[in-house]
Amino acid sequence: MDSLSSEAIFGIKGTCIIAGDKSISHRALMFSSIAEGSTLISGLLKSKDIFSTLNALRALGVNIVTQDEDVFRVDGVGMHGLKTPDKFLDLGNSGTGVRLLMGLVGSQQITATFTGDESLSKRPMRRITKPLSEMGVQIKDNGKGLLPITITGRSSPLPLEYNSPFASAQIKSAILLTGLNARGLTSVSEPSKSRDHTERLLSHFGVFVDAERDINGFYKASLMGGAKLKAKNITVPRDPSSAAFFIVAALITKNSFITMPNIGINPQRTGLLTTLQEMGGNIEFTNLRKIGGEEVADIQVSSSSLIGIDVPAERAPSMIDEYPILTIAAAMASGSTSMNNIGELRHKEADRIAVMTKGLRMAGVTVDETDTSMCVHGIGDKDGFSRIKGGFRISSEHDHRIAMSFLTLGLVSEKKIIVDGVSTIDTSFPGFVETMNKHGACINKEKN
Repeated sequence: MDSLSSEAIFGIKGTCIIAGDKSISHRALMFSSIAEGSTLISGLLKSKDIFSTLNALRALGVNIVTQDEDVFRVDGVGMHGLKTPDKFLDLGNSGTGVRLLMGLVGSQQITATFTGDESLSKRPMRRITKPLSEMGVQIKDNGKGLLPITITGRSSPLPLEYNSPFASAQIKSAILLTGLNARGLTSVSEPSKSRDHTERLLSHFGVFVDAERDINGFYKASLMGGAKLKAKNITVPRDPSSAAFFIVAALITKNSFITMPNIGINPQRTGLLTTLQEMGGNIEFTNLRKIGGEEVADIQVSSSSLIGIDVPAERAPSMIDEYPILTIAAAMASGSTSMNNIGELRHKEADRIAVMTKGLRMAGVTVDETDTSMCVHGIGDKDGFSRIKGGFRISSEHDHRIAMSFLTLGLVSEKKIIVDGVSTIDTSFPGFVETMNKHGACINKEKN
């Protein structure tokens, strides 16, 4: 499956079961691996990215087995139990997997070499390796800060007080993971609060993480080295980033009404939902509750006439992965939607600003872009639902979120949209096409 086409439909309906949260699935595997005792993980995302992390942990000496169809058992090796692998750790396309595992290895007296696929091998790693080297971790890269990278960790890393130049859950998590075995307090300050799944899940395992705003308004997360993780079972919420494609599909197509149970609504992950509601989206939350320290709800979405807005720049960290699909909603809205403080999108699996701009222009949408912003001038009609021109073929540049975004746009296109390079969809949402089609989409395999 390397090319798919998407065509206009008459609505998305039904109860959609979304895959497990990717961010939490990575962390659940990693944290339970260094805990004392065995952890049962329910609802783990079964995607290529997650299995890359799982296989890397097995190579590091962790026993991980399938308990039944939906439950994995991880037998923790404790804080110093990881072993030097006898092969390279290939993390495929997973930026979260490779960066967090670098932090984990940094806190162990072992050596591991990290590799990845073509896309991951182009992504910057010095944002992680620089602070880790300040903690005494030995780093060997190719001279450009790119994979392959060899990490030689320390059983007692140096504590670090790090001021991150931008909000990044991956930077914060890697440093805190290395700091777990440091002799002293390790802290990370960031200009705005990034996803806090690491802080929440470490607390779930019994590690105290102090989180506060400093006198300058920066968010600061700190932990004292030497704490031990205690095994505790985890239920993974369903992924709001994956749900985003179904939410936007329902909003922009006529006669749509869907329900998605058990979606994670961590406040650092709901930026897109807030934005879509501000654009006029009919989105309701029911059955609110907490599971494993994470807020969860059932979400109902129905067809809506959207209007363009200015997305607050400070909201970017809470929805950085959702901007590609937001541009699709913006394209079908009436008026213009401006998105600022999104320069990080140029350093994802692909340059998401450039590729989304290119595709939307091919679809007949006017888009303005700068290094750190986009403004999409929607073609929507305030009195009803519009169809976009469509009728083009575009490469996703091996970016799963770009691929799913343009397939969603095809659902409101006069002529079908063909997307090449879609195999990476399985890195985050295996079964995306089948689930979409089950609820009314028309997505098909396309000949190259």
